[in-house]
Amino acid sequence: MRHRVLGGTGIEVSVHALGTMMFGAVGNPDHDDCVRIIHAALDRGINLVDTADMYSAGESEVIVGKALRGRRDDVVLATKVHFPMGEGPNRGGNSRRWIVRAVEDSLRRLGTDWIDLYQVHRPDHTTDVEETLGVLTDLVRAGKIRAFGCSTFPAEEIVEAQHAAQRWALGRFRTEQPPYSLLARGVEADVLPVCQRYGMGVLTWSPLASGFLSGRYRAGAPVDLTSGRPALTPARFDPAVLGNDAKYRAVEELVDLADKLGCTLPELAVAFPAAHPAVTSVIIGPRTMAQLDGLLAGAALTLDDEALDRIDEIVPPGTDLYAPDGVWRPPALTDPTRRRRPTGDRAAA
Repeated sequence: MRHRVLGGTGIEVSVHALGTMMFGAVGNPDHDDCVRIIHAALDRGINLVDTADMYSAGESEVIVGKALRGRRDDVVLATKVHFPMGEGPNRGGNSRRWIVRAVEDSLRRLGTDWIDLYQVHRPDHTTDVEETLGVLTDLVRAGKIRAFGCSTFPAEEIVEAQHAAQRWALGRFRTEQPPYSLLARGVEADVLPVCQRYGMGVLTWSPLASGFLSGRYRAGAPVDLTSGRPALTPARFDPAVLGNDAKYRAVEELVDLADKLGCTLPELAVAFPAAHPAVTSVIIGPRTMAQLDGLLAGAALTLDDEALDRIDEIVPPGTDLYAPDGVWRPPALTDPTRRRRPTGDRAAA
């Protein structure tokens, strides 16, 4: 497994990273099996393990902590903060009050004294970014974390954070973790160039587009909308829904390309993000050992210019055919009152 330097941190990480969102009640509830998967990934050369406090309500961090006993010094450990971790106010977000509490909870669940990369899982429009950067800077100085970054931030939020860090002489986001796949290429237009501009490391998530690129979903084939990923978001998989036909057509063309390259569709999907010069590491999130083996089988796959040109023909650069679940949307889009004047002030005359 090759390694790349994570932004300007000097930390070297494997080009494939192990994501643990599927470990715990949400995916694989068998702790011993999850530990075996983590150990197998480490034995195959992966040294970056990515988790989050909200994955299975903290259970994923507990599993990762079990797996890293005796191997902690060899692993670059990343986790995240932001999403609510309990009932009531002030149990989530990006405030100093919450982050100081949340990092201690993560350290306890992970069974470690430090976190290598602590990531802000989503933006928080209720908290000034300098407030967030300030507490993260303090945590670095206290030795609780080594570096910090952001996850699924739009380009303008990344720029604002970088400027705030310079203005207030604070530590800055060293990494970004965006969704990036053969079907979700929107970040190529702004997020990835901005990360390159600021020398940020990039850890991409959902290379299989939430399972759409697993090879299980093909044009003309029946789709069981009552199980697996389709049960969670049936509208994203239902062939009868307007717009999904473009995704299915793209998948068929990508399958043909994978056949010509002598690889599987998942292997092609995982290799694609790693070819972008802004990308440091591609996070894979297996639920089973078989899935881990299948994803790592194509680790040595090199996509030449001809293959990448063909991908550009199928899904043009900067195009999103698939909108990943959980992507942050600004209040200007989610809150109708921010787009509508009072009724009596809408007319021109």
